[in-house]
Amino acid sequence: MTSSLKIYFAGAISAGRERQAVYAEMVDFLESLGAEVLSAHVARAEVLEYEAKLTPEEIFQRDMRFIENCDGMIAEVSRPSLGVGYEIATALSLWRPVLGLCEQGTFLTRMLTGNPHARLQIHFYGEANEWQEAIREFHRHLREANSAPLYA
Repeated sequence: MTSSLKIYFAGAISAGRERQAVYAEMVDFLESLGAEVLSAHVARAEVLEYEAKLTPEEIFQRDMRFIENCDGMIAEVSRPSLGVGYEIATALSLWRPVLGLCEQGTFLTRMLTGNPHARLQIHFYGEANEWQEAIREFHRHLREANSAPLYA
């Protein structure tokens, strides 16, 4: 039996919470696929109260540990966020696959749209079924990569 994939979910917290309901739908969908979402707290409506109990250093250390231990990252990038950008850069530097999801019609920084990194995918979506399909495909690729033998 294979273990569940560990996914780091990134979404704006300090930069604004207007996308929180979408984050919650995405995390729920990931969990329905059998993924373990290491940072599911990002999707909680009460995340600011939850994180107020931690020091900035504790949050940084926790999130860096989660990124180091994840199989891949899914970042909802429709809301500009310095923290999410930092998390994406960290994941890519650790060679973790990253799927960036952005609502159609949103201007997305060229630091993402112009990034040629082999492990970065950016997907623009209009309807929920579009981001669901992108997540399903990303999850499938991660599962296949994690089940491949190390030596052929």
